Amino acid sequence: YRKELELRTTLRELLVYIVFLTDLCILTFGMVSTDMYYLNKVMSHLFLETSSSEAGGITFRSLGSTADFWKFAEGPLLDGLYWDKWYNNMTLTIQKNSSHIYYENLLLGVAQIRQLKVRNGTCSIYPYFQTFLKECYCEYRYRAEDRSAFGLKNGWKYVSVSSLSPWYWGYVGLYSNGGFIFTLPKSKQKSMEKLVFLRQNSWLTRGTRVVFIDFSMYNANVNLFCIIRLVVEFPATGGVLTSSHIYSVKLLRYVTYYDYFLASCEITFCLFVITFIIQAAIKIAKLKTEYFRSVWNWLDILVVMVSCPSTLTSVLAMSLLMEELLSNSSVYPDFYFLASWQVHYNNMIAVSVFFAWIKIFKYIRFNKTMTQLSSTLSRCAKDIIGFAIMFFIIFFAYAQLGYLVFGSQVDEFSTFQNCIFTQFRIILGDFNFATIEEANSILGPIYFITFVFCVFFVLLNMFLAIINDTYSEVKADFALIPSQEFTLGNCRSSNEQTGRPTNRSLRGALSQGFVAVFLCPRLFRYTAELEKKLDDVNRKLGRIMKKK
Repeated sequence: YRKELELRTTLRELLVYIVFLTDLCILTFGMVSTDMYYLNKVMSHLFLETSSSEAGGITFRSLGSTADFWKFAEGPLLDGLYWDKWYNNMTLTIQKNSSHIYYENLLLGVAQIRQLKVRNGTCSIYPYFQTFLKECYCEYRYRAEDRSAFGLKNGWKYVSVSSLSPWYWGYVGLYSNGGFIFTLPKSKQKSMEKLVFLRQNSWLTRGTRVVFIDFSMYNANVNLFCIIRLVVEFPATGGVLTSSHIYSVKLLRYVTYYDYFLASCEITFCLFVITFIIQAAIKIAKLKTEYFRSVWNWLDILVVMVSCPSTLTSVLAMSLLMEELLSNSSVYPDFYFLASWQVHYNNMIAVSVFFAWIKIFKYIRFNKTMTQLSSTLSRCAKDIIGFAIMFFIIFFAYAQLGYLVFGSQVDEFSTFQNCIFTQFRIILGDFNFATIEEANSILGPIYFITFVFCVFFVLLNMFLAIINDTYSEVKADFALIPSQEFTLGNCRSSNEQTGRPTNRSLRGALSQGFVAVFLCPRLFRYTAELEKKLDDVNRKLGRIMKKK
């Protein structure tokens, strides 16, 4: 009866959870669409890969110096921001104080360009070279940031931005949200004149470490906002590093009838989350520390912890008024902050969906295959932990060797993190042996051959052997379960034949069957070993009795 009650409770919880999972999937997939990908692809091609005759074939991805930056800004950037002619050079009828990108996307406000600088003398110079070097600009650090006004009559001044705007983590530094800021006018001709003025008066200096180009647009055809940030870093070593972020998000969420259906799914999702929190609190109050000994309970807590911030983030994103950002068309509307929160919300929902699907295993754990899988993993956990320690000692030793030997010449080994990812790629068969051999003709082949031999041929096969051996043992244990069930069934049928089927005997048989099938799979193997030992003892005793 207890087993039947447990199965009924599990099935009821499974049905409720399927409803929750269905609601979560509808909510998640309703927030994304293929239009986002196509819009990002179009904007990426326009601003990252397109050149112009004035730029001399230079694109954003191919920037290599400060001069290249100005060629890109005065050429492909302005050509992409201001579309005033059709393909046959016919002038478009555009409303006053408005600009379109690719004809279909309305430029919101104006574009903004921001730079961050460091002060002179912020790095240490060896005494021997102090007579030769009078200027020294270190890599970007917040404490070394130069905030003093510069330019003609100190006309360019540092601007502090709201603390809500996120900092940017680039290739070579973590950059603050302030800087020297200017915006481009609504006219292409005036924007060109302003950029030429900045270039001729050295707006970019030796202390410049990063330049941000931010602008936003709206496509009414698909009801999507596209927020673009182009980042140009000027490291202390010289040269240019470029990166970009293009976010297509749906900020106007309730327009069509389907959007209102998604709103009802959001409300249902919030109710489910509140219900899960109450259930977890009740269980914790009843079981106390015993509650945290189950892996499934930890998974429940994880799903709730990930779902709560995503719900709060959605409320925060919807509470920010769009009218306030678009109230003045001559200033830059900071949609990047809003888009970043929307992206974080989508990421948290995606993580919630992942763990929600994993939680289904909690309700199908009574299946024989799932029981074998969980038993295999639980039995070999200690062996796998010991193996993992040995594996990662060797793995990180090779990563340090690769970083120290090839780090200054091979891009895949330029940082310690890249070394770790590169070695995982080598394990999967994705590697470039020629670059390693070219960097060091002696240590390169030795590193590669020994790494493949130790990790691929030895350690990975040991890992598979551990799991395979444990699975064989578990399968052998489960092979004994049907015979025990058959014995219990014979005992119960023999009682029925004798006409003395007592409740005590039936309850004992059912409880024994439950323990045998679900609780103690090792008991059968232990019993079989005892039977073998007893048979050996009986044989020995028989031999002794015969001799006497």
